[in-house]
Amino acid sequence: MRSSAAFAVDARTLGLYVHWPFCRSKCPYCDFNSHVETAIDQRRWRDALVAEIRHFAALTPGRRLQTIFFGGGTPSLMPPETVAAVIETARACWETARDIEITLEANPTSVEAARLSSYRAAGVGRLSLGVQSLDAEGLAALGREHGVDEAIEAIAAAQALFERVSFDLIYARPGQTRQGWRRELGRALEHAGTHLSVYQLTIEPGTVFHGLHRRGELVLPPDDEQAGFFEDTRSMLADAGLPAYEISNHARPGEECRHNLIYWLSADYAGVGPGAHGRIAGEGRTTAFAQRRAPEAWRAAVETAGHATVSETVLEPSERLEEIAMMGLRLTDGIPRFRLAALTGRQPEALFDAAALERLSAGGFLELDDRGLRATPAGRQRLDAMLAALLAPAASLRPAAASR
Repeated sequence: MRSSAAFAVDARTLGLYVHWPFCRSKCPYCDFNSHVETAIDQRRWRDALVAEIRHFAALTPGRRLQTIFFGGGTPSLMPPETVAAVIETARACWETARDIEITLEANPTSVEAARLSSYRAAGVGRLSLGVQSLDAEGLAALGREHGVDEAIEAIAAAQALFERVSFDLIYARPGQTRQGWRRELGRALEHAGTHLSVYQLTIEPGTVFHGLHRRGELVLPPDDEQAGFFEDTRSMLADAGLPAYEISNHARPGEECRHNLIYWLSADYAGVGPGAHGRIAGEGRTTAFAQRRAPEAWRAAVETAGHATVSETVLEPSERLEEIAMMGLRLTDGIPRFRLAALTGRQPEALFDAAALERLSAGGFLELDDRGLRATPAGRQRLDAMLAALLAPAASLRPAAASR
């Protein structure tokens, strides 16, 4: 199994997610916890992130830190000194893997690209660029601040500095055609390295796009056209040596995003920063952590108590199983039997309804063999419905698009 062979997780594995909630502007499709702020007390924010890392380190003794991921928001607006302080603190608090993966998300504007060498010096080894489109009209429609040439220059600059570089693209935009997307994807492949994240545009509640869509002012391509975009993406990237290892992520073998594999393989991770989430197992149970969402409330709580955890929820076995299935079946390789056994103490035949397993397998949506349980390409396009069938056999199967 490529995903598990390329990156092994065990009971000691830990990932660290660091959320930086600030952006220069809010993209119209974005429902992430991001905020536009003009005045940020950088010292206090740096101190608060460091404090919350120390808090979670005290809860996870004996763990091996294998990844750090700076997400947002726009982490490339963070001062390099803050990035360095976070990395230094994490290394001091946990045993760290020799080949630890440290990723930072960045926007390809010239202002942020100028900081790339400083992030590399701070210890970042992997950069993920939010390009989103290599078409001028597409960038304008998505509300992005950079242009196509600026994005290409940022990709080249990143590849000259970092060991590993990925960039994001969004397809199924209003007015987009399959021919146009294939042309755009071909251009992306001219500049791609070893990893690409390619997402279908989805309309999320609370976004600007949601209001426009509800009023009929923003129309997405029809469902069959969206399915065509998905198939074109998988085919072109596989032919280029970047096969899909997850619904929306493509990489050369061994170049998968290890931090995201921690999520998809249901390993443990700590989340620090406003709105961050975590999953930490111990004493036969898994606890879900959530941090305060509002930036100022988060910082005030950390300064008062050393952390801003707003909820700690011990997951019921059924909730944990649902998460394991929901995350693991996104992977092309699915959930290995040994991983299911390590997480639940049971094999798939004893975890899921036998009739549902048989029906989904016969329908070409699911495969179950001595390696493990995995969704077929058809199943991954209907993942929500397939999960409902596995966990509640009465559910019906309906096509559903890939999502983040």
